[in-house]
Amino acid sequence: MRPEEGQVLHFSEDPTITVFEPHVAATSKHAEAYVWAVDHERAPDYWFPRKCPRAMAWAQPSTTEADRLGIIGDEQRVHAVEYGWLEAMRTVELYAYRLSAADFEPFGDYCHVCTRTVRPLGPPERVGDLFALHASAGIQLRVLPNLWPFWDRVTISSLAFSGIRLANGCPRGQADPVFQSETGCIRST
Repeated sequence: MRPEEGQVLHFSEDPTITVFEPHVAATSKHAEAYVWAVDHERAPDYWFPRKCPRAMAWAQPSTTEADRLGIIGDEQRVHAVEYGWLEAMRTVELYAYRLSAADFEPFGDYCHVCTRTVRPLGPPERVGDLFALHASAGIQLRVLPNLWPFWDRVTISSLAFSGIRLANGCPRGQADPVFQSETGCIRST
């Protein structure tokens, strides 16, 4: 599930959106109102339930072989989630909206934005099985009790990385095995 040439995608759990209005996202550090979308390269960052915390890393030209092999192994890209989010990943109904890339401009190296109302190019498309999507794209999907040790290792490496909704994950430094649910971390028994 990636955009075709001349397109960007917006992922949502809402299949009823007919118009995208610029808004200030609740998690945004920017005061400007935007419609947000992603390109082909960054679409996999959103193959998750909206609130799901995830840490992602991938090889880039400056990545050392030691970092690639030591952190992501033989793959070129790895995504990590916490155990408590597996059921949500299995059952979420996620949709992709195709939008004209001509309406958007790059914003940093991770997304595209538009400052005016945008209409989808067609009806939303059901994304489908998120595990199968990762597998078919050759993206390793790691399941961890806590994202922070992985995140800390990735952010000091030569890999490219992105973290989304990390605040929704288990607390940093949690000593006991924990599992994350949408209502918070719970201890395993």
